[in-house]
Amino acid sequence: MSMQTIGIIGGGQLGRMLAMAAARLNLRTIILEPQADCPAAQVANEQITAAYDDIKALAELAERCDVVTYEFENVPVSAAQTLERGVPVYPPSKALEVAQDRLVEKRFLNSCGIATARFHAIDSQQDLEAALADFGGKGVLKTRRLGYDGKGQRVFRSASDSPAGAYEALGSVPLILESFVPFEREISIIAARAKDGTIESYDPAENVHRNGILDTSTLPANISSATAKTAREAAEKLLAALDYVGVIGMEFFAMADGTLIANEIAPRVHNSGHWTEAACVVSQFEQHMRAVAGFALGNPDRHSDCVMTNLIGDDILAVPEWLGKKDVLVHLYGKAEARPGRKMGHVTELKGRKTSSQG
Repeated sequence: MSMQTIGIIGGGQLGRMLAMAAARLNLRTIILEPQADCPAAQVANEQITAAYDDIKALAELAERCDVVTYEFENVPVSAAQTLERGVPVYPPSKALEVAQDRLVEKRFLNSCGIATARFHAIDSQQDLEAALADFGGKGVLKTRRLGYDGKGQRVFRSASDSPAGAYEALGSVPLILESFVPFEREISIIAARAKDGTIESYDPAENVHRNGILDTSTLPANISSATAKTAREAAEKLLAALDYVGVIGMEFFAMADGTLIANEIAPRVHNSGHWTEAACVVSQFEQHMRAVAGFALGNPDRHSDCVMTNLIGDDILAVPEWLGKKDVLVHLYGKAEARPGRKMGHVTELKGRKTSSQG
């Protein structure tokens, strides 16, 4: 196998784990990230320290790499399009365009035959009041761009919650109001598509959030085999529609009748797939690097039940305790300072050989 060089835009923990997986496959990595000594650069071969849209830095990355990927969905689309003129970029810039705007994302999912919550585009306070009236005064108001981990949101739980000033409070920027979904649980699926169109999917995980941030992912999810199949089919539709190469994360609301409502997509490796490095032979990170490098996809089968727990902020103080437990994989992200809401690492605790509640 000839040694390829993979460019990774973004130097956070996801880029770090991608670079680690790349090294095992004899792939070199160059990180493009404005923060010096970022988590990814601690394990990658090189770092270009520059802004994500720096033209000279992008030209250097394109010249030195065989292919470029990214670790987060807010990479400027213009940067990806600039790179595409000189080097393959996977996933393609179209995936960024869809994922960066919640309104575009919802409409694209619907065009693929994938159900979502009802929604309204909000471009004024008047739009918000009319949309809330349509939804009986309830809904989740979100910025269309850049919000994550619960940021950039306002929840209206009843008609008595006044919307006064809400549009201005969220920055007077384009927003989306989504209807409430009476779901039983949240699940997600990690899937990958190779250059030749081959698709492999991991088992769906059941997720619990704390303060808007993923807390745990549990395998197996408490869903039927039919629901798991629906999640896989939705991922396959989306990957094909985007002519996608690489790993994608899809989050769903699971309803009482077993149907699924898509919540959002992430055109990258995903926090709810971190368990794969402990409970599968081929992790989501290796799967992504296999896909973008043009290698065959690996087997996504899970050999063990498990629970992945994020270490957020001061949770990092519990690491000595986690290290003392059996059948626990501890993964820390190389961040020097713990702050509230900051992901410092994760642990995955194996719970025995694989079982299934999915049928």
